[in-house]
Amino acid sequence: MSSRQISEEVRARVRIQAKNQCGYCRSLQKYVLGVLEIEHIIPKALGGTDDEENLWLSCRLCNSFKGIQTHGQDPIMNRKAKLFNPRQQKWSRHFAWTNNDTHIMGQTACGRATVLALQLNNAYAVTVRQAWVSVGWHPPTEV
Repeated sequence: MSSRQISEEVRARVRIQAKNQCGYCRSLQKYVLGVLEIEHIIPKALGGTDDEENLWLSCRLCNSFKGIQTHGQDPIMNRKAKLFNPRQQKWSRHFAWTNNDTHIMGQTACGRATVLALQLNNAYAVTVRQAWVSVGWHPPTEV
């Protein structure tokens, strides 16, 4: 993503709309090492734009695993499914916290495909969530 093309005003609005939290793994900015990134829901490489409606916050891990993907494989239905759109869809409809709130479980085809495609339960993320749970910082509350 080219940060020069997105104005500071749009960045600030997206950050407020996203409540300073990754749209995928729900990591809060105040606990993440590094600034949450403005990501393109539909990647520019696939025709997405810099319009505010196509932008959301993402942590570096989720954004790097997502790359230019817009679809992933649902392991239960064994078919392709659209990835979760944090701007248009409600997180709690597609995902739930499991394993003492350290793992994200997909509850729909979209959720399951997103968990796999973005590797939402990678070892690093789970380890960090375990530490956050132990000090009462996790899971974030749904707003």
